[in-house]
Amino acid sequence: MPKETAVYTHGHHESVLRSHRWRTAANSAAYLLDELRPGLTVLDVGCGPGTITADLAALVAPGRVTAVDAATDILNQAAAVAAERGLENVEFAVADVHALDFPDDSFDVVHAHQVLQHVGDPVQALREMRRVCRPGGVVAARDSDYAAMTWYPETPGLGTWLDVYGRVARGNGGEPDAGRRLLSWARQAGFTDITPTAAAWCFATPESRAWWSGLWADRTTDSVYAELAVAGGHASAEQLTEIAGAWRSWGGEGDGWFMVPHGEVLCRV
Repeated sequence: MPKETAVYTHGHHESVLRSHRWRTAANSAAYLLDELRPGLTVLDVGCGPGTITADLAALVAPGRVTAVDAATDILNQAAAVAAERGLENVEFAVADVHALDFPDDSFDVVHAHQVLQHVGDPVQALREMRRVCRPGGVVAARDSDYAAMTWYPETPGLGTWLDVYGRVARGNGGEPDAGRRLLSWARQAGFTDITPTAAAWCFATPESRAWWSGLWADRTTDSVYAELAVAGGHASAEQLTEIAGAWRSWGGEGDGWFMVPHGEVLCRV
């Protein structure tokens, strides 16, 4: 597989979008918010269904947001979200982050949430994000770190899930432990003024446990990820069914707790 070629591990099954639509600027880009003000131009890379995009657009209006993704269908969903919120300062385009079709110095802010873990060459992606960012602007990236995820109580099936997921993601050309690598990647991409931080999602209430475990159980058996796991020889369909059962079992635990850590970098150009 060429270095810049990677397969998006999750796909856009309903169980994936259930998670993506939950994301907001507040719960997924808090480290960036102090940099935003009305009138700025923003490029949102890998926008997915557009919930973060819409929040960014509201914060910088009358400034404009350009939202890009590799998948046309998901851009249509993102456009629908913007329309539902009455936002007229957002435009959408298909793009490859390794070779962005924008002139140098085009945006004040370039943002990517949970993108670099899925691309074939994250350093080249950051170079491109830097190229299209104006001097004095910021490039912001946030990615989860699968190996650092932790949960209670210990559930053997979830350990198997983590192992299988890591092998599938790397087999697709990605890096599931991207969070810890963001600072290194940013330095390799030529940034020198970098603020590295970390933040976490925590799922520990009955409602959030049921939601998180349910979407991962469904994703494990019904999504593109499941197809890739079987096709790549990483797990059998029977093993995936067992992992999904472990997710549902954990979700029913009265004292269950799950943490998703994220690395973050705010890079000034």
